[in-house]
Amino acid sequence: MESISVFDMLSIGVGPSSSHTLGPWRAAKQWIELLQLNEQFTSVASVSVELYGSLALTGKGHASDIAVVMGLLGTDPVSFPINEIQREVDKLKASNLLKLNFEKEIPFVFSENIRFNRKFLEFHPNGITFTTTLINGTKKSSTYYSIGGGFVVQKERKRAKRQIEKFSSFPYPIEKATQILEYCSQENCSISALVLQNELSLRDPNRIDDKLKAIWDVMLDSMYVGCHTKGTLPGGLNVIRRAFETHEKLKGDTPYTNKNEWISSIRNTEVKFRQILKWVSCFALAVNEVNASLGRVVTAPTNGSAGVIPAVLMYYLVIENHDGNFEDIKKFLLVSGEIGSLFKKGATISAAMGGCQAEIGVSSAMAAGALTELMGGSPEQVLIAAEIAMEHHLGLTCDPIAGLVQIPCIERNAMGAIKAINACEMALDRDPSDVKIPLDKVIATMWETAKDMTSKYKETSEGGLAVQVNLSDC
Repeated sequence: MESISVFDMLSIGVGPSSSHTLGPWRAAKQWIELLQLNEQFTSVASVSVELYGSLALTGKGHASDIAVVMGLLGTDPVSFPINEIQREVDKLKASNLLKLNFEKEIPFVFSENIRFNRKFLEFHPNGITFTTTLINGTKKSSTYYSIGGGFVVQKERKRAKRQIEKFSSFPYPIEKATQILEYCSQENCSISALVLQNELSLRDPNRIDDKLKAIWDVMLDSMYVGCHTKGTLPGGLNVIRRAFETHEKLKGDTPYTNKNEWISSIRNTEVKFRQILKWVSCFALAVNEVNASLGRVVTAPTNGSAGVIPAVLMYYLVIENHDGNFEDIKKFLLVSGEIGSLFKKGATISAAMGGCQAEIGVSSAMAAGALTELMGGSPEQVLIAAEIAMEHHLGLTCDPIAGLVQIPCIERNAMGAIKAINACEMALDRDPSDVKIPLDKVIATMWETAKDMTSKYKETSEGGLAVQVNLSDC
């Protein structure tokens, strides 16, 4: 049974895509570790990289090539300064020299040593092969797969096996939603309390709190930055940042100088139904505008869907409960992470495998369930909310225009957040004994839908809006 930590489902990274940016970045770093482990690093003479399938078709728009270079440099996507990324890329392009892991300088032509191959590898649509020529002329290659949410594996899934062994100490191993209900009934506890016990088997309470605070801080920062940044997003579509203007119209006259004061100022604004809709949409748009500009966000469960969970949690803090505190944030993140892991185990969180239902659909389900617990829902109602949210995202395609995580991706986060709140409200009004479609069934249905979906609707920009819209009109 594969156990997945909340901190795998909610991880800090760089936009615009967890599978096409963060994944290749991490894969490059893992490959360097492999070279070092095999005592080949010091013998490297040259390096080439081949991106396959969806990574090739939409890699330019997702900055996959830039991510590969940053990984080869040995930088950390969690902490490397965002504003220095382009400087490193420009330096490489000007010199045609790459300092591998910031240790060993080798020749590297950006436009030649990274190749985009439209061929799909059998194991997963997001394949990436690293090849090195050693000083003695020997060539060594390793292939990795970016399977969504920043997760990277090799075909043999050696790393996945190590993860399973690492997490085998979970006191409450979970594969299905039904097991969550069994454990909660057995222990007479909430879902967040159950998930916390699993996390405590991996790390101490203070470490858990620190990591959750760091995640929320990045979420909050991405909302704040997005709401206070105007201009046009990069990539050539000339998409105007909308969160700034929406925020200007909503914020009122209450002064603030930091993020905490900002939250207080929002609580003091008008909260009619239309304003609530606009605030939630504004939060979601803000995060994904930051993501689209190569900013730092939290994969939740992916970068393309990074705005849903922060927007819904912010809704709770500024609309539903003005006394909300870190304990509420903690519960929300624990529950959402566990729901996300159910989809990863039973289906997919990769748009290249399942379309946008695997990203926005899953994030909406995660947010809906988490909000339901904070609103006083039972474990049964939490899972009902997650099911409702996903049920109404089934079949959602991934057809980004020009391969950019902008149209329709950014707006979809706002829609996913609103659906999550609505799903929560409907679940709270439901009698748990009258469940027609359990969460496990909708997860299985999502996976079957993903397999039935033609590849052109799975993050290839070869169908839907990506081919119907004339780029000159954008």
